[in-house]
Amino acid sequence: MSTQPPPPPHLWPAPPPQGYGYGPPPLNGFALASLLVGLLCFPPLGIVFGVVALVQVAKKGERGKALAVCGLTVSVLLSGVLVLGVERAADTLFERARASGAAEPYEDVEGELTDFAELGVGSCFNVPGGDLLAEDPFVYRIACTEVHDAEVTLAHALSGSRFPGEEELKESTAEECWRAQDAYAMDTWALPSYAEMFYFAPSRATWRDGDRRLVCVIGTAEQEHRGSLRKDAGMLEPDQVAFLRAMNEADLALGHAPDAGVDEALEEYRAWAREMDGVLAAEARMLDAAKARPKVAGPAGVQHERVEAARRQWRRASEATTGDGFAKAWDRALAELPVETEKTLRGAYGLSTTVPEWLEEAQGDGSGAPGRAPSVEQA
Repeated sequence: MSTQPPPPPHLWPAPPPQGYGYGPPPLNGFALASLLVGLLCFPPLGIVFGVVALVQVAKKGERGKALAVCGLTVSVLLSGVLVLGVERAADTLFERARASGAAEPYEDVEGELTDFAELGVGSCFNVPGGDLLAEDPFVYRIACTEVHDAEVTLAHALSGSRFPGEEELKESTAEECWRAQDAYAMDTWALPSYAEMFYFAPSRATWRDGDRRLVCVIGTAEQEHRGSLRKDAGMLEPDQVAFLRAMNEADLALGHAPDAGVDEALEEYRAWAREMDGVLAAEARMLDAAKARPKVAGPAGVQHERVEAARRQWRRASEATTGDGFAKAWDRALAELPVETEKTLRGAYGLSTTVPEWLEEAQGDGSGAPGRAPSVEQA
């Protein structure tokens, strides 16, 4: 049986002419993706898509060469901008490190690099070079049993939406941090001589950015220090707590003396004298109750007498009509409370009897008024 020969070539169906069924070649997807990714997402990926698009357009005859070139160009330019931004951010980071005294911020400092906001009460930490005054220091959290530069006594957010002003904020935060330190390490005489109070508070600029965090610390960077300084109400006997609260309140009140001279601010000094009378009245009530406890009865009775004598002088000061009269009553009030009497009473309570350097200096210069370590504000 014979087979049918194929039709001649001119009878095979031919594709319809352009414009009659097939239309223009398709648009290359990578060309469009190059432009979109370069503009909106990740420019380096836009470069890759642009190169792929140009190759496929050439091989497959697809449309989109101009789009791919445009996407490639945009992606290259934006990638350059991205690299420049990363470099500037890195420069800023290392500039902060240099400003804090650490050329290599992640080396040569004991502890784990920690966000400052993660520090809580009782946290101990180091800073590069032990510089607690550095602007925006890097913080390395470490166990308090190891050598450390500082220990947190208070960490919380300040209230209010309006920035209170530099001076007002400085005064209020310093007072709050002293109270926090006195509550954290109640036996202030037991603190080492190199311990100082520092605080980190928002500045006007950071307040606008939403920063409200106040962190108070005891700084011990001047010497190698191990161990926590914490000795709060939960670690003391109730009678020790009552005694220390009264004594610390008196110390804080003594620090409220006006900055101006007595003659220029006599009314302010008279108000301060009334404050002193009030805190000493509370101390007298505590001592009166303590006289019923055999182990402290004798020293408490002596201190009670001295406190009442001091109160009489403070009341005279509050009624003074001249700066000279106030100053004389002030001197007599301070002289009524010798440090040796308090030292004996502290020993009876089982507390530290080492007279702090700041108190020895005050007694030595004749002022009789306790001093405080300098407060430091850190934005």
